[in-house]
Amino acid sequence: MSETITVVGNITEPEFKITPNGVEILNFRIASTQRRYDREEEKWTDGATSWYSVSAFRRLAAHAHRSLRKGDRVMVTGRLRLRDWETPVKKGVTAEIDADAVGHDLLWGTTTFHRDGAQGRQNAPDGSSSPWGTAAAGDEAPVSAWPAAAPASEGDQDDDGRDGAGEAADQREPVEAGSPF
Repeated sequence: MSETITVVGNITEPEFKITPNGVEILNFRIASTQRRYDREEEKWTDGATSWYSVSAFRRLAAHAHRSLRKGDRVMVTGRLRLRDWETPVKKGVTAEIDADAVGHDLLWGTTTFHRDGAQGRQNAPDGSSSPWGTAAAGDEAPVSAWPAAAPASEGDQDDDGRDGAGEAADQREPVEAGSPF
């Protein structure tokens, strides 16, 4: 069985490795718990937790390795595979996802996106430096007009780019009224 699935949940510590052939692989597990509102009790209750093993490959693996930490709430989209397993004592089924996309769930926090330089621009269909092609005259403002991120204050971030409280540090610059951004 192989079909596309999207799962939202919290992840375990990602494990990164590079094969002898140079293929980057990132593996982690994601726990997804359904919540529902119990009208009789007038409170939210947790349902069963489903666990999935996730594998990302090549550039997605490298980017996710630099972006994800244990406990992060993420969204994963990919191909679901159910694998039967058996030991002398018991047997079961493991749900595995070959990831096509991985990203933070912005309902629970913020993140800052950093484009992957030249690698993302190699195959522009019109030969331009933009991965989306060339904008026609009168289209939206060019990337150079976008507001730049404000530099972080020294001493307010941990080594992983988060502030001392473990939250993502806000490095955005305020946008002026009337700006299309």
